[in-house]
Amino acid sequence: MVGSFVSGLIGVGGAIVMIPLLLYGPPLLGFDAFDVKMVAGVSMVQVFVAAASGMIAHGRHNAVNWRLARVGGVAMAAGSLIGAVTSKYVPDSWLLIAFAVMVTIAFGLMFLPQPAPDLEMPAQDKEYSAFLTALIAGGVGVAAGFVGAGGAWLLMPLLLVVVGMPIRVTIGSSLAITALAATAGVVGKVATHQVPLVPALLVALGALPGAQLGALASQRLSGVALRRILLAVIVLTGARVWWDVLFD
Repeated sequence: MVGSFVSGLIGVGGAIVMIPLLLYGPPLLGFDAFDVKMVAGVSMVQVFVAAASGMIAHGRHNAVNWRLARVGGVAMAAGSLIGAVTSKYVPDSWLLIAFAVMVTIAFGLMFLPQPAPDLEMPAQDKEYSAFLTALIAGGVGVAAGFVGAGGAWLLMPLLLVVVGMPIRVTIGSSLAITALAATAGVVGKVATHQVPLVPALLVALGALPGAQLGALASQRLSGVALRRILLAVIVLTGARVWWDVLFD
């Protein structure tokens, strides 16, 4: 529910929160730890449910560019399926390093200038570059399927900086792209037996209301506040994961 609240709030799938929670939460509470592949499988299910729920909520506020969502969703789904199937044959330590590198790239992107908005027509209806969106979404999909993430926390800064979408439309469109892409990621991980069904079901049940509440909160915050929250989430997660990569 916590991971999916963040998903609906800032347009990420929730994996940037869910992966650390699933890795480090159970041992802190006295339970056995999940291995990295199980965490990746459960996280991918949560990403799909949370992104779909958040997409519906933001769509009600006209904050989704559906044209780019379709283009980016198909490209990211193809990449996600490739990454998800490939991950079965990769050591756990490599998956953790890949996740840490992706978080670091997302952090750097947040400091690049965003193009000035064009106010002549509604942002959700503008003709943003479909080629750039497909290229970005496909690349993010491969990396995201590899580590069991939806990839929206990396997709978000790229849509903001490279495609030039405003923050609110980026949030809604990113969730729509992620929902389509995570479908392929879930299929890939289920087909390769990387998803423990009971934990995945419980996580999905918490994701539905969490994403709706996050989307509601998102509509009440300014664009500057949403960018700061996204940056804070990236920084905290990156610091924790890099600690494990370097010192464990």
